[in-house]
Amino acid sequence: MRIHKLPDVLINQIAAGEVVERPFSVVKELVENALDAGAAKVEIELEEGGIRLIRVRDDGDGIAPEELPVAVQRHATSKIASLDDLEQVATLGFRGEALPSIASVSRFAIRSRRPEAEHGAALAIDGGRLGAVLPEAHPKGSTVEVRDLFYNVPARRKFLKAERTELNHIDDWLGSLALAKPAVELRVRHNGKAYKHYKPVDADARHLERVAQVLGEGFAGQCLPVAAEHQGMVLRGWVGLPTAARSSADQQYFFVNGRAVRDKTVAHAVRQAYADVLYHGRHPAFVLFLDIDPLRVDVNVHPAKHEVRFRDGRSVHDFIYRSLHRLLADTRAGAAPEALPSPVMPSPSAYPLAYAAPQTRMALPVQENLAHYRSLYAEPAEAAPAAAAQPMPEPPTDGSPPLGFALAQLHGVFILAENDAGLVLVDMHAAHERITYEQLKAAQGDGGIRSQPLLVPVSVPLSESEASASESLAEPLRELGFEVVRSGPQSVSVRAVPSLLADVDARQLFLDVLSEFREFGASRRLQEAQNELLSTMACHGSVRANRRLSLPEMNALLRAMEATERSGQCNHGRPTWVQLSRSELDRLFMRGR
Repeated sequence: MRIHKLPDVLINQIAAGEVVERPFSVVKELVENALDAGAAKVEIELEEGGIRLIRVRDDGDGIAPEELPVAVQRHATSKIASLDDLEQVATLGFRGEALPSIASVSRFAIRSRRPEAEHGAALAIDGGRLGAVLPEAHPKGSTVEVRDLFYNVPARRKFLKAERTELNHIDDWLGSLALAKPAVELRVRHNGKAYKHYKPVDADARHLERVAQVLGEGFAGQCLPVAAEHQGMVLRGWVGLPTAARSSADQQYFFVNGRAVRDKTVAHAVRQAYADVLYHGRHPAFVLFLDIDPLRVDVNVHPAKHEVRFRDGRSVHDFIYRSLHRLLADTRAGAAPEALPSPVMPSPSAYPLAYAAPQTRMALPVQENLAHYRSLYAEPAEAAPAAAAQPMPEPPTDGSPPLGFALAQLHGVFILAENDAGLVLVDMHAAHERITYEQLKAAQGDGGIRSQPLLVPVSVPLSESEASASESLAEPLRELGFEVVRSGPQSVSVRAVPSLLADVDARQLFLDVLSEFREFGASRRLQEAQNELLSTMACHGSVRANRRLSLPEMNALLRAMEATERSGQCNHGRPTWVQLSRSELDRLFMRGR
């Protein structure tokens, strides 16, 4: 067969295979063109999920009549003129393939008027066949009409999904666009009825209102604001609280210079930042905007512009990770209640119980002024004779700490405390587990976890392979505070344990740590899993269910929570505390009705 040049119509249809996947792709390209033209209002009209009709009308700068035929030619664009322009693209569209590709697989028409022109002009294309440019009345801006998508490519048309599915794809993308362009008004009609309306808001003062429109009030009320800058990079937006994590990654939006993208570097950085505070299988919600020099990012790596490539991915990764890691670390229990929404308790069935029977003393210093507590709570022996005559003591007039003062313990599991806002419920095991975990991490970061020799070494029977593994792992174990020597073919002797965990069951603690060492291996993977080892150790050192705590011990735990990073969640991402306000308590008892 002789080599021959493909006709333009076929070239455009081949290009359409890359650019036009479904109706959503058409909407994306047309709306992005409208925004690049300076539109402040975009109206989208759809029929049958966009399969029968897509009409996009904008109030942008429009196109001159003599430029309409050029606009529907391949690689024709007003957005780049040189290689330098391509390397620092700041517009949403730039490849010059969208209009000719769309026009080649649909019945296409475009109408437009420049602001200074007396009237507009129209151009129709049917399956790639160009019509004549005709004068036509039209307001400032452009209207692009796409009918019967893929009518001349039946193989592609039969792969389109049901009307509702195609509409959902468009809806999802429009939500992403609404987040990126809060000052732009977006109206959508479907099958002749109003479907969606994103009202314009001020990008600085009221951006969160647009976020609430897209992600819902639940996210807006359970998120933390992000504002960070480093070496010319600016990160802003919102991340959801760990306790508001979701079962799927459906509320994760990331924008680079205003362009919505998917990027593995970013996804990994966010996942690492949340590693210590998310329950297994849960996904964080976030809306993040990264502003970076266009020269440092390549947006021309995907035909549909879904992906980007950072020229220095490591610095971007570290910047995002450090910014979010620090922000989440500062979410101490009870911190800034006026700015930080209280955690919401998930469904009880969402988390398995993790309480063990053995119990030792609680290794927390008592930091409260006992005289102050005696003024609030009399000792039982003193209280009995005076109970009938004296009222309950009033709370301090100078305000209480964020988590308040302990009142009692419930079922040996929860601490009840009173603060200025109302009632605080604390899961004592989850809270102490986080505190111990953070202490272990801090100790390791300060040069290694200190060991405490055991008065009587503990002999641990093992299989021969486990005993050999313990011998080969002697140094990594020493870094975690263990001193272990082999005492026989199938046994080892534990002579020292981490000082922070000196009162736990040394045998069981060692067996659990050895099991994780053998699973992860004493290698780079072990380094990445180090926090999991420390979490296992922390779980052993935490107070268990049915342990009765005194009021000073309970208050010591509350004060330690307030001072500990990430104390709003345990090591497994479960919430450690819940706030019930006075108004919520009033509603429970129908007070004031």
